[in-house]
Amino acid sequence: MVPVAAPTHSFCVHLPAVANFKLKVKMKFVVKAWSTNGSRARRGKLNMDGLEVDTPCLLLATRKGLPHFITPDLLHSLHPTARAMQISPLHFWDCPSPSTVEAIGGVHGMLSMPEYGFIAIPRDSVSCIPDPGRSTKFGASFETPFGHRMAKPVQYMESICALKPSLWSSLPDEVPSWVSDKRNRISVDRTTRWLDDCLAMQPTGSESALGAVVGGTSIEQRERSASEVASRNVAGFWLAGFGLGESIDDRPALLDAIMWKYCKEWQLV
Repeated sequence: MVPVAAPTHSFCVHLPAVANFKLKVKMKFVVKAWSTNGSRARRGKLNMDGLEVDTPCLLLATRKGLPHFITPDLLHSLHPTARAMQISPLHFWDCPSPSTVEAIGGVHGMLSMPEYGFIAIPRDSVSCIPDPGRSTKFGASFETPFGHRMAKPVQYMESICALKPSLWSSLPDEVPSWVSDKRNRISVDRTTRWLDDCLAMQPTGSESALGAVVGGTSIEQRERSASEVASRNVAGFWLAGFGLGESIDDRPALLDAIMWKYCKEWQLV
């Protein structure tokens, strides 16, 4: 388990590792220690294209790749392991264009920050918020500073291919805790279908996809979503749909149900 937390919301990226696990050439996760009380928590080191990050770690929220609260020249003054950044592909839909970002070497080249790891997640919980009421079978809806936006898998993957992030999540249909059981089931079906679409369009040879796990506050739907993602060829998992109205008291049971599914599928420690 590789827990990473942004200042506005928390989630976990899970990589399948018992001791050492290599993801093709670019990725490696090494387990350094694990709990002995049955919680399955682990501490390790994640290597992304030569960048080593201790886990658990902080995932800095950004606007177009740069943190909100600190200037680029002061980034190196942070903790030595504070080298992981969250980016939202939606931030790059207007300017610069995907073709421009790709031409200058992706997000690393655009920002001249090759020593940092960038993890692409659709929402940022500040300016790009899921709008499940407007989402359809064709794509996920978001409220952004530029108004309502519909993110379809094709458009989303165009941004991912241009940005070339260290890790990226598939497009999820995130719903709040108060939606009906039917809407929750639909969100799992859509997220699974969009995962297949994203994997089909990922760059050749890429092994950096994180499958989004949704299901709201339903343990049954969370387990179903986790099972679907575990059956795909992904590098890890993004636990999506948290921070959308669920009770803090509900989270341990939901996380435990998901992790138990991973333990059975991938034999996690």
